[in-house]
Amino acid sequence: MAFDEDSSLEGLRIGLVEAQGINWSATTAGGSFATIIGEAKNLGEALIQPPRKTAVRSMLRYGAYKPAGRGKPSSEYLLQAALEGEFPSVNFFVDAANIVSLGSGYPISIIDSGKSGAELLLRRGREGESYVFNAGGQSIDLTDLLCVCRKTTEGFIPTANPVRDSMATKIFPGAADIVAVIYAPKGEEGRDLESACAQLSGYLASMAQTSEWTSIGAER
Repeated sequence: MAFDEDSSLEGLRIGLVEAQGINWSATTAGGSFATIIGEAKNLGEALIQPPRKTAVRSMLRYGAYKPAGRGKPSSEYLLQAALEGEFPSVNFFVDAANIVSLGSGYPISIIDSGKSGAELLLRRGREGESYVFNAGGQSIDLTDLLCVCRKTTEGFIPTANPVRDSMATKIFPGAADIVAVIYAPKGEEGRDLESACAQLSGYLASMAQTSEWTSIGAER
């Protein structure tokens, strides 16, 4: 992944977890993570301490984008869902990413790399950019939002972000290779990025031929 030449990305840390040759026939959704979700519910709001929540929100706050309400980080949505007994169960790979996001407080995007291609760029969304994020056709305004972009004949276009991922590259049964992007703030509250990467890689390795991870940051 490359970082755009944008000073707002300075110090941002990203974890990349790649899995190849994933095995859909061996996967089930939800059940294997039920205990973790129950423990998270028991901890409640204490699961993610205020400094982590503040740092993650600050990572997203830029220009016109405000990380609150429907624009809050996906990690906050997952915690709320766990507390309300409505934690989503999609498929093993999405569920694994959600479990790591829940425990770390870091938003995570999970992308079908067969659809996105290998070249990814991290940048802020531009005015007027948007994409559809669910089967109902709802779209999200990406202006100033941190975005993972995929390369097309028209240049790099957004396909994922720390709030909602695009339908264009979401994971569905039949995907062969995937990449997860873990978004972490700079400084002390980014200290758990490597452990989050290792945890997610371990989950994915159990259902894939290979799984590996790395962490990177913008260099200025």
